[in-house]
Amino acid sequence: MNDASKRSLSGDAAVSEAAAGAILTIDLGAIRENYRRLKARLGGVRCAGVVKADGYGLGAAQVASALMREACDIFFVALLAEGIDLRKAIGTGPDIYVLNGLPPGSEPEARAAGLCAVINSGAQLKAWRAAAHGAGRRLPAAIQVDSGMSRLGLAPAEVETLEGDSSAFEGIDIRYVMSHLACADEPRNPANEQQRLAFERLRAMLPEAPASLANSSGIFLGERYHHDLARPGAALYGINPTPGEPNPMRPVVRLQAKVAQTRRVEKGTGIGYGHAYRAEGPLSLATISFGYADGWLRRSASAAWFEGVRLPFLGRVSMDSVILDISALSPGKLREGDLVELLGPSQSVDDAAGHAGTIGYEILASLGPRFHRRYINR
Repeated sequence: MNDASKRSLSGDAAVSEAAAGAILTIDLGAIRENYRRLKARLGGVRCAGVVKADGYGLGAAQVASALMREACDIFFVALLAEGIDLRKAIGTGPDIYVLNGLPPGSEPEARAAGLCAVINSGAQLKAWRAAAHGAGRRLPAAIQVDSGMSRLGLAPAEVETLEGDSSAFEGIDIRYVMSHLACADEPRNPANEQQRLAFERLRAMLPEAPASLANSSGIFLGERYHHDLARPGAALYGINPTPGEPNPMRPVVRLQAKVAQTRRVEKGTGIGYGHAYRAEGPLSLATISFGYADGWLRRSASAAWFEGVRLPFLGRVSMDSVILDISALSPGKLREGDLVELLGPSQSVDDAAGHAGTIGYEILASLGPRFHRRYINR
């Protein structure tokens, strides 16, 4: 079992605060509030919780447990292993769907864990139908169609061959027909309406069932995209689902790293690997216990904060450490063991992603297992 799975199943941080080089604080109350905000926008439409990739790196079990307190009873993971771990963590009751489908031969494991298959191909449909026959009962599933993203789901030609063939779905309890939007975070992109229309055409060829199309950003495209079930992920974790506009979500994470050492250097001193930076004058430096082994990409945001003061990175991000310029602070203000902020009020996840030329999803999902994880507002 990997570290993320251990963390999810234990319900507690795997690394003590004293032993860790950095602390990741996760506000479960903010996640619940974000779910409520999305529900309010959806009106009476049901709302699932996407907790794949160990809850976007924040702990699938803890996130799902928090959402269950908001009456969320449908969860989506990416992989079968994630679904099995989540079922062990949250128990029976909620539906858990495996977005990437079931690998060939894994159907008995999925059935034993009480998981719902997301069927993405004719071969997966045949295998789940056979599993239902072997079990002697109907098995739950969502049928995913490819409405234009070319990633997962039954291709239009496959759907057309299934039209009117009731035997193709014998033994399968079709809970939803679903698809995924490729450009929902670009509300003016014509691909959104093209996909919606394609989805409507394809699901009309399949047995009648509730529909699901909207992801986080899709919820903000309007009622035509809401259907019967929305599947937000990123917005739950505080990532802005409406890029270019104010973030309607509450921030969820705060990341702080410990100061390992401070020093003074003189003009001309080489700093970090390759002496990628040379001091242009006398400087005060601090080295923090945090680096790319913790998931902070070398191209990510290049500053930390202490009491609202920006502390630039100097030189390259190392595996386990980063050097900060703390000259803006008064001497002795920052000491060994103090915490500086990488994510939080001074720099959001989306801010950090913008500096790195990536998206908030990658920032969160990259955060490693070495942090002490502190869950607040349980």
